[in-house]
Amino acid sequence: MVRAGPIILAAALALELYGIGASLYGARTGKAQWADSGRRAVYGIAILLTIAFGILELAFLRSDFSVKVVAEHSSTTTPPFYRVAAAWSAQEGSLLLWVWLLSLWSSLMLFLSRRSMRALAAYAQAVLLGFAAFFTGLTLFLANPFAIQSPAPTEGVGLNPLLRHPSMMIHPPMLYSGYTLFAVPFAFAAAALVTRRLDAEWVRSIRRFALAAWLLLGLGVLLGARWSYAELGWGGYWGWDPVENASLMPWLTGTALLHSIQVQEKRGALKAWNASLALGTGILAVLGTFLVRSGILDSIHAFGASTLGGPFLAFIAVLLVGSVVLVASRREDLRSKARLDSLVSRETAFLVNNLVLVGLAFVIFWGTFFPLISEAVTGTKQTVGPPWFDRYTTPLALVLVLLSGIGPALAWGRTSRSRLRGIFALPAAAALVALVGLALAGALSRDPAASAIFCVAAFALGSVVQEIWRGTRARRALSGETALVALTSLLRRNRRRYGGYVVHVGFVLLLVGVAASSAFQHASDVRLAPGQSARVGGYDVRYVGPTSSMDAAKVSLGAVLDVSSHGRHVATLTPSRDYYTSLDEHQFGRIGRFFEGDSTSELGLRSGIGRDIWTAVQPDLTPVARYIRDANRRFPDANSSLEGFLVKTIVARYMRSAPAAQFRLIVSPLVAWIWIGGVIAVGGAMIAIWPAPSAARRRAPAVAPAPLPSD
Repeated sequence: MVRAGPIILAAALALELYGIGASLYGARTGKAQWADSGRRAVYGIAILLTIAFGILELAFLRSDFSVKVVAEHSSTTTPPFYRVAAAWSAQEGSLLLWVWLLSLWSSLMLFLSRRSMRALAAYAQAVLLGFAAFFTGLTLFLANPFAIQSPAPTEGVGLNPLLRHPSMMIHPPMLYSGYTLFAVPFAFAAAALVTRRLDAEWVRSIRRFALAAWLLLGLGVLLGARWSYAELGWGGYWGWDPVENASLMPWLTGTALLHSIQVQEKRGALKAWNASLALGTGILAVLGTFLVRSGILDSIHAFGASTLGGPFLAFIAVLLVGSVVLVASRREDLRSKARLDSLVSRETAFLVNNLVLVGLAFVIFWGTFFPLISEAVTGTKQTVGPPWFDRYTTPLALVLVLLSGIGPALAWGRTSRSRLRGIFALPAAAALVALVGLALAGALSRDPAASAIFCVAAFALGSVVQEIWRGTRARRALSGETALVALTSLLRRNRRRYGGYVVHVGFVLLLVGVAASSAFQHASDVRLAPGQSARVGGYDVRYVGPTSSMDAAKVSLGAVLDVSSHGRHVATLTPSRDYYTSLDEHQFGRIGRFFEGDSTSELGLRSGIGRDIWTAVQPDLTPVARYIRDANRRFPDANSSLEGFLVKTIVARYMRSAPAAQFRLIVSPLVAWIWIGGVIAVGGAMIAIWPAPSAARRRAPAVAPAPLPSD
């Protein structure tokens, strides 16, 4: 069955090339049957790639080590749950996942638009098929996931221990779904530019897909941050790693796109800006995929050096040059007759918001690629670290939070001065209360930047809550409903607007969590013997004693920690270090390989609304090192039963010796609000993307005149 994989990929590539030709011919000649044939080719490709991906997954589940990628990324000791995820832990499998998801999203978009925008859809499907042909070509010729090796090994290398985390099942598919969904706005923007149909129709057609791309990519980024916080053992959730940055850049420009298309819909403005944002976001999505696979920048998330860098660079160059040529050649058509009526309006706030978001993306782009830029200019590769990113992104984040409170409160077109006083009195009061509270707590002098974020966050939350309250009050006056029913009806009838408000609330809470956990974190690296204690962030942490466990895949050595505050027990934490068995018996020895393979940290974590207590341990194997050497020397040909006995004996000696261990202890305030804010933002996006039922769109019978603003 595996041998059919390359044949299926070749058939998919042939169908993609046919679909491109049929779509373009149908679009150019106006022959709808050819354009329809190109659309049906997309459906066929989705079916073929679904079969291909299913074959690869089956090979992983069956531990078919004749397939090279299975032998290199799985093993019989890898749990079935992780064998499924191991398919995209490999570069070859991840590329197949990418193009498979692209085919599914493309099919869905083209199916939904099959009776509308036919002229646009024909060109858009040609662009989407071009994306698919490039990635299918990579999997077929340069990174074949179905490559066979003979003879087949009896055991595989196994999944990288760092990837044995539940997020592995969700995080990469979410990221790739976001990346591939952003190809849809790119394709329709290109089609709108080619056909000169640059009115609001094309932005309306891609809004839900752009929002879905933004949602899934953002969820993928958030899951990655949580994974890093809970698994990597360094105590952080964002390290400004190049691959992390690569996923954040299209999310930022996608956020800008979602705001600016509202201006084109409402006011007919920002046509060039929207087309450029849609094209640029699509290119950044491909750039993010390129960074993971090229090896040009060092990253713990990358696959390492490969032969794919050249083709990716050429593809990105084609997309970039084509986009610039399209926008430049349509500059007259992109001119908007609409003008900003006032600087104090929602469209102005959205425009400034867009500039800040694009500015953030540019700062991150510059810092990410600075090693290559410096090497090209000076001949020396220089890098910038988290302090550099923080220095430039913090002020922009401040402005962004402030705008998230200003924009929703302003009216389209113009907002009068009397109206301004009414809508910003409560948010300003909330910011003032936050400022006074921070001053009394002594936080202003400790970290002014974090304090500023808290103040503007209070302003933004006050503004959004006030808008929701005003809408609910107006609904109650109109229909006579109770407050809860009126709020529910408001959300159901205007999901896009109020879902956006909920997203703003989640975003603000997330940034509050980032600011608090970064500025007011307490961290300590200590070496403790059993019975000894250390103090961190107002907590006493005592090392009670060591722990150990074994299974077929790993040896786990850890510690029991008692956490107390002012003599009161708070938590018992059990961090550990897992040592996975290495296959390199020649280097480490028959017994030493059980302790010298890849290792991961399993955290001891007490999460709370107010603060997290985070602990990791690095056991000291020195006291048992000589026993490991003796076992290697005396039993070079030990069978599996004897190996297990010897390892258990060494672990028992470790437990009896009770050695000192190295601990990392961190107390982080409000870090839970990062995840809470993320969940709220996801909920808001789901509200905005979900179509309102017809009953919710009907007009409500008025029992009393609705109150109107005085202006």
